[in-house]
This record gives sequence, C-alpha cells and structure tokens, in this order.
Amino acid sequence: MTRTLSNSLVILFGMLALSTIPAQAQIVSYLDDSGKRVFVNADPPVVVAATRKSAALPAGFTKVSLRSGQGSALTAPELSAAALANRGKIEEMIREVSARYRVDPALVRAVIETESNYNSTAISRRGALGLMQLVPQTAHQMGVSNALDPKQNLDGGVRYLHSLLERYNGDLDKALAAYNAGPGAVDRAGGVPRIRETREYVQKVTDSYYRPGSDRLPRSFEARQPIYRAVEADGRVVFTNE
Repeated sequence: MTRTLSNSLVILFGMLALSTIPAQAQIVSYLDDSGKRVFVNADPPVVVAATRKSAALPAGFTKVSLRSGQGSALTAPELSAAALANRGKIEEMIREVSARYRVDPALVRAVIETESNYNSTAISRRGALGLMQLVPQTAHQMGVSNALDPKQNLDGGVRYLHSLLERYNGDLDKALAAYNAGPGAVDRAGGVPRIRETREYVQKVTDSYYRPGSDRLPRSFEARQPIYRAVEADGRVVFTNE
C-alpha cells in the first residue's frame, strides 16, 4: 500500500523550502480542502476573536473590560494596569505549566488567544470555561474542579493538549482539531475533519503560532514515533511515520 507524507513531514519540508524566501517576505499557512497545510508568501488573514460571556472572577484576579469591536487581543500599550497585572500572572503560569508538560509556551498562548482572548472567566454558549475553554467532560477527565480558576484551567488544558500531541505523534493540525472537535472526530476523518468551525479554529491557532515574531520553540514536542524511509519497487522514496 502506497503511503504519503505525514502532515508533520509536509510542514517540515514546507518550512525548509520556504527558508530561501527573502527575510522581508510574509509567510502564512492555511489548510486546503483536503486538510493539508500549505505555506505561502502572502499577507496574513485577519483573525477575529469571538465575544465570550463572563462570570465572576477567581480570587486574586481583577475584572477587565475589553473594547468591543476589537478583533484580536489588545496590544500591551492598550492594556490597563489591571489587565497587565492579570496578564503577568497568567504568563508566569503559562511558563511553569508549559515546562511541566513539555509543550511550547508559544503554542499555549496561541490556543488561549483563540479560545478566550485571555479572559479567565470566559464561558461559551456550549459551556466551555476559562482561559483554555475546557468543557465539563474534559475538565473532569483532567481532574479540574474549578475551570474558572486560571491555574487549574491551565494545568488541565495544557496537560490535555500534551496528551493530544502525544496521541497524534506531534502532528499539530490533528492535535488542534482534536482539541476543538474531539479525538473521535479526528480519528473518523483520518485527519482534520471537514467541519468549518474546526478548520477555522486550526487556522486561527496556527496563524497565531506561526506569525512573524512569534517566540515559538523549534523542537518543543518530540514525536515518539520515528520517521521511516523506504524505497518502493518502482524506485520511489517514501517517508512515513507508520
């Protein structure tokens, strides 16, 4: 049976190929209709964050009102003193929990930005809670008793994200799709499912993660499954992680 390149190899070789593009070029990526990630030299798309319903804040955090109509997270100069204090506490937690579960903190920030725009009391219409928008079932699975507590939410969310990266051997698109739609949907589809919300979610997180100036780590998660090289009868060289 002929095997094709894994999604992770497509990303690796795509990035290597694009390394020859001049430094001033703007590199963005997107998922095509087949679920394959494509890297291009173009202006990045505008990412619009969803408005979330708020609840009472946990102890030690200050309520901050974000301006309506803002598409993405407010930049540092626009943040109030209270918001900066909250962000500082959250950032410290992100660094600590990311090191604990061996997940790139830049990826955690990209997920948080997309999920809640750093609103630790965000509640979605579907009942997802907090910074990383944990649904009750996932929160229970991760041992999170109070998903609106930033420390608990981050611990459960990052640990869950790590488990998905491990499950899909470091394949970021599959892990993010599973974070949004559930592992069952990804397994049934054999990749990123053809669900508009999920594809847009994966695109938003990866846009944030790969945007110019991101402090992402080059090798933050090591896939446990090795990559194999094989030469088929017709002479073709095939790479696979299966």
